[in-house]
Amino acid sequence: MSIKQGDGSCVSPGNGYISDCDLTQALLQKASARNEMEGRGYAWKNCLAKAKKIKLLLLDVDGVLTDGSIAYTDEGREVKTFSVKDGFGMNMLQKTGVEIGLITARSSEALTRRAKDLRLKYVYQGVREKVAMYEQVKEELNLEAYEIAYMGDDWLDLALLSRVGFSATVADGVPEVQKIVDYVAKCAGGRGAVREVCELIIDAKGEYDTLLNYYLAKV
Repeated sequence: MSIKQGDGSCVSPGNGYISDCDLTQALLQKASARNEMEGRGYAWKNCLAKAKKIKLLLLDVDGVLTDGSIAYTDEGREVKTFSVKDGFGMNMLQKTGVEIGLITARSSEALTRRAKDLRLKYVYQGVREKVAMYEQVKEELNLEAYEIAYMGDDWLDLALLSRVGFSATVADGVPEVQKIVDYVAKCAGGRGAVREVCELIIDAKGEYDTLLNYYLAKV
């Protein structure tokens, strides 16, 4: 057993054994170093200043939260597949106080269920005029443009992407979108791209190590 001090360091009893506290700190340092080396290059660091100000992350659904595929059952019900990693990333981001909303031109019961599972407050389906909805949400939440982020993948998202404080797309977003956004994820839609952007915002707010340490403490 060891004692964790106020500065986060550990005091070992000196019995020659590795304490839980020492192990947690070692894992945290290893994970942080790995993440610093993998995928956090210039593009990531160049977005931190904008991402730090974000209070609301808005997401397109098809092609962002999903891989863009649409399947139907024999009864005609629409089926969507979502990434657990994306869901966990959204959960972590909410822990930092950032709200998450969905804006999509389509409507589906599957999305309603997923949004409920993730406890999302702001879900707007069947929206053709995304900019108008964005302006409404911005006014309702009393937010400035620089406090809102949006992640989209296709032409329907271009107008909104150009208005928010921080814009992002997936690795397989169309070229026209990739050209105008602040950040292009290394992961594809429905395959961890949303998790990647959530982690970027978490990192920008200085909460990454705190959250990682919280889960490492459960090891």
